[in-house]
Amino acid sequence: MYCFRYTGMKNRFFRMALRRAAKLLTKRSGLLLLLVQLSAKLGTVNWRAISIPSVKEKIFTFARLIKAYALGHYRDVSWKSMIIIVASVIYFVSPIDLIPDFIPLTGFSDDMGILLGAFSSVTKEVEKFLIWEKTAARLL
Repeated sequence: MYCFRYTGMKNRFFRMALRRAAKLLTKRSGLLLLLVQLSAKLGTVNWRAISIPSVKEKIFTFARLIKAYALGHYRDVSWKSMIIIVASVIYFVSPIDLIPDFIPLTGFSDDMGILLGAFSSVTKEVEKFLIWEKTAARLL
């Protein structure tokens, strides 16, 4: 977590995303709107140009966790972890960040760095969610 906090906190755009995430966590409709924005953004990404194949799955895992949290289905996650998760998604969907997304090849590099840093800092929370998700799927 220290490494992520150090690199992420130096980025003023991510600090803004953290503040927005803290406000958004109390608003179900805001979280669901963020997921709509995420879906739209995912459609614009050239996944072949991204050299880290697991990034896509990590983003989808964050999206499922945010949805389960927003709908009240899953709340066994710390407030701090949710702020990091939501902030990383806000940063990803935002057109204004450290390296603008329209710059070829490098435009998404800061977004991927923030997402991977966030994922590594909340890995235990994500693992708990994935176990819950598998259990919940079997119950349906």
